[in-house]
Amino acid sequence: MIKLQVIGNLGKDAVVNNVNGKTVINFNVAHTERYKDAQGNQKDRTTWVDCSYWTDRTAVAPYLKKGTQVYVEGTPDVRSYTTADGRNGASLTLRIVSVQLLGAKPSGTGGGSADNAGNSSDGNTGNSYSPNGGSASGNDEGPVDDLPF
Repeated sequence: MIKLQVIGNLGKDAVVNNVNGKTVINFNVAHTERYKDAQGNQKDRTTWVDCSYWTDRTAVAPYLKKGTQVYVEGTPDVRSYTTADGRNGASLTLRIVSVQLLGAKPSGTGGGSADNAGNSSDGNTGNSYSPNGGSASGNDEGPVDDLPF
């Protein structure tokens, strides 16, 4: 099995559909990577991932708004196609197993999480992490950054 993990921002609001009696939440996530080219110029490369979250638990859907930062995990599928002008193209599709809200869009929408176990909200915005399992933002010295890089 191949598992793909993506952190990025939603490109548009999620859409809840009913397909053959099953519920699916469709949305897309953009991840932008910054790098330097051979001449040392700063460049941006954005990868769009189309996501399908097949679940009966749709409580997370109202929180999946354009601009919201999310962590998604699932099984990837690359689809190739030919455009109307004859060029070949490809799209990356992800069948979601787990989705977690990492941050709110700039307007200040709240956060929560959902996964295949059915947790629709845990009350934690997910903005900070402490290795002991607690929130790092609860101490007096601010967020703790224990990353080795």
